Amino acid sequence: MISKDIVMQKVQRFGGAMFTPVLMFGVFGIFVAVSILCTNPVILGPIAEKGTLWYNFWYIIQEGSWTVFRQMPLLFAIGLPIGLARKNNARACMESFLIYIIFNYFISAMLSIYGPEFGVNFAQEAVTGSGLTMVATIKTLDTGIVGAILIASIAVWLHDKLFDVNLPESLGIFRGSSLVVVAGFWLMFPIALLFCVVWPQFQQAIASLQGFLVGAGVTGVWVYTFLERILIPTGLHHFIYIPFIFGPAVVDNGIQVYWLQHLQEFAASTKPLIELFPQGGFALHGMSKIFGCPGIALAIYFTARPENRKKIGALVFPAAAVAVCCGITEPLEFTFLFLAPVLFLVHALLAGTLAATMYAFGVTGNFGGGLLDCAIFQDWIPLFQNHWPTYLTQIVIGLIFTCIWFVVFRTMIIKLDLKTPGRSGDEAKLYTKADYKAKQQAGKDILAEEAAAFLADLGGPDNIVDVTNCATRLRVTVKDESLLADAKTFEAHGARGLVHNGCALQIIIGLSVPQVRERFETLLEEQLAHQA
Repeated sequence: MISKDIVMQKVQRFGGAMFTPVLMFGVFGIFVAVSILCTNPVILGPIAEKGTLWYNFWYIIQEGSWTVFRQMPLLFAIGLPIGLARKNNARACMESFLIYIIFNYFISAMLSIYGPEFGVNFAQEAVTGSGLTMVATIKTLDTGIVGAILIASIAVWLHDKLFDVNLPESLGIFRGSSLVVVAGFWLMFPIALLFCVVWPQFQQAIASLQGFLVGAGVTGVWVYTFLERILIPTGLHHFIYIPFIFGPAVVDNGIQVYWLQHLQEFAASTKPLIELFPQGGFALHGMSKIFGCPGIALAIYFTARPENRKKIGALVFPAAAVAVCCGITEPLEFTFLFLAPVLFLVHALLAGTLAATMYAFGVTGNFGGGLLDCAIFQDWIPLFQNHWPTYLTQIVIGLIFTCIWFVVFRTMIIKLDLKTPGRSGDEAKLYTKADYKAKQQAGKDILAEEAAAFLADLGGPDNIVDVTNCATRLRVTVKDESLLADAKTFEAHGARGLVHNGCALQIIIGLSVPQVRERFETLLEEQLAHQA
């Protein structure tokens, strides 16, 4: 019988793997937004009129910037195995791509012959709302990232099962990736048939769900935002926001794509944004990053002992700045989460209330990230001319909530005597820029040193079962948790925090975690090979 912990570890691993392709969306979202801004004559005047050299340049940039959004299913089909496959990840990516393409070719062939029997008008053009799409020139059912994630998961499962199967020499041509893809080829036939039967009905259900969620209004926004925040420690928050922001939960192709596609239209309109795009209420979860995190940082700073405030300020204020500007909140949130978990519950409640309040006052848009990629490039600057009253309302409500966060956190920390950073006699060690330069000058690979230290802290190579990562955390499953070092040892070796749940650990590292993981896995393989 599979234990609850093992199931949770697998789910967390899957959620972390989904973040590999998602990381691309923020960067390319900025590229698209900037190019749209630069082709908007309302903002830039005649220079941005269609046909000018300026317009033509930015139009070309814009078309290239749409790459990840127009090819989202392919990106997930190729990117998911990077985080999911336990060995030979590059081979797994190739296998997943081929199996996903086979899947779509099967669907295309089935619908071209039996479309009416499945209730699909396959003769119509593959446009938004038709239920059809184009995947790598293949006209097929629009299964979006859901289909890509499912097929990629099946491909990784086949890869882990079959890649190392030792066939007889006479069948050597079928070894490795060939065996995986051949198995996927035949498995995709019944799965494609199943999709032809089920998916058109599923598309109708999604359409009904979209209407229900938008109709839920303020309550729906509150529940969504609360769940997105409260699930961060478990790593399951990816399952909440991805269907909304990049999937079809409230609008076809997701909020991110829809917003960018209609940005100029929204900018030119004088209608209230809440009428133009009510679905954008489900992308207000970034407001707690911009307005909540400064209040939290101030509360932690002013409740610290006077002699500790300088060090605590150096810890929490940069973390708050990263949250506000870039939308990466984990360094700050995990600073207080495991010392005072009740504060995280309050934080999630306030985040939901902030988003719901803004939505009730007519604020909507694409505010899932930080100030740079959302407010500046995708909302405030492009739309300010016709929608400044909405954004003024947003800022006023946000600043009021910054004060609420500060007062609530400060009061709870003092009244409950919560041991947030700086309130005990423990020394907080911070790495300075001088430390970093000194190590660089010594010719050392800092990330490799961190990886080696973490491997030792985790009980050595023989104690490692599984390794993956999400945006800022190295996720590791170990055999024996009694061999683990304590949290302070991990922090002394560069970790910003530690989540320990039985044999499953999450080492908070920061945005350098993909590089640390690469060095960790290389070192792990080398040590295991040396022992053999």
